[in-house]
Amino acid sequence: MDRLSPDNLILVNRESNGVAVVTINRPGSLNSLTRPMIVDLAQAFKKLDQDESMRVIILTGSGRSFCSGVDLTAAEDVFKGDVKDAESDPVIQMERCRKPIIGAIRGFAVTAGFEFALACDILIAAKGSKFIDTHARFGIFPSWGLSQKLSRIIGANKAREVSLTAMPLTAEVAERLGFVNHVVEEGELLKKSREIANAIVKNNQDLVLRYKSVINDGLKLDLGSALSLEKERAHDYYNGMTKEQFRKMQEFIAGRSSKKQSKL
Repeated sequence: MDRLSPDNLILVNRESNGVAVVTINRPGSLNSLTRPMIVDLAQAFKKLDQDESMRVIILTGSGRSFCSGVDLTAAEDVFKGDVKDAESDPVIQMERCRKPIIGAIRGFAVTAGFEFALACDILIAAKGSKFIDTHARFGIFPSWGLSQKLSRIIGANKAREVSLTAMPLTAEVAERLGFVNHVVEEGELLKKSREIANAIVKNNQDLVLRYKSVINDGLKLDLGSALSLEKERAHDYYNGMTKEQFRKMQEFIAGRSSKKQSKL
């Protein structure tokens, strides 16, 4: 297990099956973030993206909270730091990360924690978990995407309600709105996250990376441009395939067909 800081506040566990688990580890403060933790988290995602043995990343928090946001006793240090430095920005590093990121949410995902959840590709939440945007309550301007991403996922009206009232969005409602993929018992949270991670690991990893990229890049475009992007990347992909790769694809498909027929 990697310990990125002397206090072990960001933990990285590389598992043998290609799944990495990143844990925000400050449970006594509900995993609130200091400036060094933010930098360490950014570096964790950058290093995992570069590690070709790691195929899926699970982001979670220790104790009874995912992340309760920035430690407001260190707010000036965080918000007046070099906020434009991509190397120390965890959300930028998550968005740049080619590997699928699964957020395993328990307890509270507050403000910065909410924004980390929005930067994940798939979300699993324990029953009773809450997503809370407190920017308006504490006079903090959003800068990690919450003001733009949430409305695109759950709709503008509901997003305005969540952000302008600072009222909780429960995991159960978030699932109905399409933000959370699965709501599970707390004891099943990492088990379900690993189940989905393992299903991803079993697939063609080159295509997994390309598929995540075209989905996420396409979401930034209008539908017509996104469809053109998909077509362009598909042509590039197939034009780059060798005869041997096409042969292996055909053999794989033929093998699956024969297995299905043998079961009939």
